[in-house]
This record gives sequence, structure tokens and C-alpha cells, in this order.
Amino acid sequence: MAEPFPPVEPYAHGLLEVGDGNRIYWETSGNTQGKAALCVHGGPGSGGHRGVRGMFDPEVFRIVLFDQRGCGESLPHASDPSVSLDHNTTDHLIADMERLREHLGIDRWLLYGGSWGSTLILAYAERHPERVSEIVIAGVTMTRPEETHWLYHGVGRLLPGAWEAFRDAVPEAERDGDLVASYDRLVNSPDEAVRVEAARAWCAWEDAVIAHEALGHPGYYSDKPDDALMAFVRICTHYFSHDAWLEDGQLLRDAHRLAGIPAVLIHGRLDLGSPLKSAWELAKAWPDAELKVIDDSGHTGSPTLRATALDAIARFGEKGR
Repeated sequence: MAEPFPPVEPYAHGLLEVGDGNRIYWETSGNTQGKAALCVHGGPGSGGHRGVRGMFDPEVFRIVLFDQRGCGESLPHASDPSVSLDHNTTDHLIADMERLREHLGIDRWLLYGGSWGSTLILAYAERHPERVSEIVIAGVTMTRPEETHWLYHGVGRLLPGAWEAFRDAVPEAERDGDLVASYDRLVNSPDEAVRVEAARAWCAWEDAVIAHEALGHPGYYSDKPDDALMAFVRICTHYFSHDAWLEDGQLLRDAHRLAGIPAVLIHGRLDLGSPLKSAWELAKAWPDAELKVIDDSGHTGSPTLRATALDAIARFGEKGR
């Protein structure tokens, strides 16, 4: 089974001014003249995990990581309640990716990511298909209202105790309504205690949804430093309460714009929070995409899912730049 490559350190990094007072952290590692690959992290608001460099052969790839607005090492950080998220939307992130590509002098790049990163990859590629050489997604989401409703309402039928705790962390008058919108309001409260309690309750629910993933990373969401956890929840609720500023079904509707971009879509059959249906529908609408369903994986992966992603990336790497 394929294993990640040994750790490498960046040969360049910096903070790129992207407007609205934001600076996004970026770094490059691997082969300075290699095939460009951009790692697009999830969350939204998780920040780029530096270990993802190991998914790429550093002799073949020029590996680019970045932290999306408000999280990771990007500034200002959304853990600060005074930091506005008004200029933190999907369109802003797409523009940031283009500005980073131009800054680094890259013509086309492979895109790799999953979960929220999948949505952002698809939105970017449908906007700028000429800038994308290949795509590898590990965990397909399109952030449609039905997907968000399932994760924060529907899947509760499988986890009733944990879901009731999630629901009951909002004021009683709001428990029969839109829980994501309620949490968005709570994590922007002027009261620090209210913000912290809401953020922890949100992550406790996220962890409940992945608790069965023994081969992945159960406890992944709450296992963050306080600042990272708060930024993650503020940004998540901000995006999901606005349907990521995408029209309902937009990414699936516009999948024809991806024609000619080779892709591998990898999805865990045990993913409760993001069921296989979205990956299945996207693969049907995108003839250039190959769907691989991983029986032993949930949302946070497994050794089999990782090996499948490594193989897909390596195969695209063999094609050169």
C-alpha cells in the first residue's frame, strides 16, 4: 500500500496581500521546476495541514499550500471577534487562489483537497477551467442546502443523543429552526462565554458524526487549540448559513465546464456527514472523473483512502507539467 513521502520543508513562504485588509499565508516545497499542485484545505476555516505535503513526490511536484482567509497563519485571524467576515466568501477565496497562482508564476496546477476543499476546488475549476490540469478530491461535497441540512439536522436520526445536545445548546425558541444560523449568531455574540460554549458544542457534534471512524481521525474537530477552534466554527457557520454564496445545485449544474479536466473522486462509504450520493451525482455529470468508493473509510479517511489518493496523484505526476 502506498505510503506518504518523507517530510519536506518549504523553500519559500510568505503572506500575500489579497485586499480588504487580508493577507493569506502561502508556502511552496518540493521541486522548484516541478508540476504545480495546490492543496485546498477543508473546514471551511480549518487551515492547511502541513502534513499534506507528504502526499506529493517532492522530486516531481512543486507543492503549494495556503491558508484561506481568517484561519491558519493568514491574517487577520477569525478567532478575534472583532474581525469581520464580510469579505470572506467563496468568491473572495476563488479570487485569492487566482492571485496566488499569478504571484507564483504558475500557468496551470493540479488541485487536491476534500470536504469543504472539494466545494472550493469545484467552484474555482468551473470559474477557471483553463488553469486546472487535473483534480484529485478525497471526500466530495458541493455544499448544497440539502447537504448542510443533512449534516446538522438529518443525520441526527442516527445519533439522537448527540444531536439533541447539539440542538439544546441554542436558545429554546430557536431549536425548531435553522440550527446553523443560530450557531452563527452565537459565535458572534459579544459575550465571550457564549461564543466559547457554542464553538465547543458545534465541534462536539462534528466529532459525534465521525466517532465511528476508527481508521480515520475520531475527535478531529475538538482537538484544536482554542484560537483555531473558534476561527473554524466562526467561518463554518458563516459559510454554511449563506449556502456558501452558491446557487442551489450550481456546482453540479455547471459540471460541464469541467470537461477535459481529468479527475479522481475518492469517497468513503462510511461517511455519515457527507453521504456518497454527492460524489455519485458529480461523477455521473463529469465524464472525465473516475469515482473510487472506499469501503473502510468515513469522512476523515483511512489508510486505503490515503493510498488511493497517493496513487491518483502519482499517476497525474507521471504526465509531467
